[in-house]
Amino acid sequence: MAKKFKFKIKAHRLNRSAGGDIGINVLLFVFGAFMFLPMFYAFCQALKPLDELWMFPPRFFVRNPTFKNFSDLFRLMSTSYVPFSRYIFNTAFVSIAGTFGHLFLASMAAYSLTKINFPGRHTMFKMIQLSLMFHATVTAITNYITMSALGWVDTYWSLIIPAFGSTLGLYLMRQFMDSSVPDSVLESARLDGAREISIYWKIVMPMVKPAWLTLIVYSFQGLWNSGTSIYIYSEELKTFNYAIQQILAGGIVRSGASAAATVIMMLVPILVFVVSQSNIIETMASSGLKD
Repeated sequence: MAKKFKFKIKAHRLNRSAGGDIGINVLLFVFGAFMFLPMFYAFCQALKPLDELWMFPPRFFVRNPTFKNFSDLFRLMSTSYVPFSRYIFNTAFVSIAGTFGHLFLASMAAYSLTKINFPGRHTMFKMIQLSLMFHATVTAITNYITMSALGWVDTYWSLIIPAFGSTLGLYLMRQFMDSSVPDSVLESARLDGAREISIYWKIVMPMVKPAWLTLIVYSFQGLWNSGTSIYIYSEELKTFNYAIQQILAGGIVRSGASAAATVIMMLVPILVFVVSQSNIIETMASSGLKD
């Protein structure tokens, strides 16, 4: 009789060694430090006196740190026709209003296009995809004619309303809802008597939290860093980024104040990004529902 041989296959669990963990952490630290260098250099530039700003060859670190650049910035803005606080208010108001309006409209439109079956929704989404190919410069004349006909030229509306209708956020929310929100959950809610607005607000929006947090970051940064606008003529309605450009036009003497203004412009978007990024990572790690 032929002998039967039994082969025993041992199941081995693949474990990452401590050396691998250390190597990955070191690699992440190196890449993180490399990405942090531009921001750190901007802070160093803001603390450099004028002679160090124009030193050749240029030096990365500051030798004699000073806050004179910030004091010069506030002095220049305090002597301007419009107070410094007015530029800050305009930028903050436009950024916050435009971001939340865009988030609200984009998420509602994405929910309708994804989870409500109505004629022509696929054609409408294709038109939205097509609109992503056009740069804002291409539609500038058409938008100006529209703003002029509505009487919104030289008003806050000319800065806020175009942010509401940005199709990039709508595309992002629609794609995320399509892949992350199961239809069975919505059908169950409808069978229980929930209305569409309740389903959107209480079920869908918590499930797509990573998407709208990401949208807040991108939208807020874009509006905060927006410069001059062809729709605004009054000095009282212009943004802080416009004021920085005016400072830069003063020449070499205002280089220190310009470096200080750049740091101030960076601080708020960085803060928004850091807070939102932590929430995005947390929700992506803890959320997820399979159909």
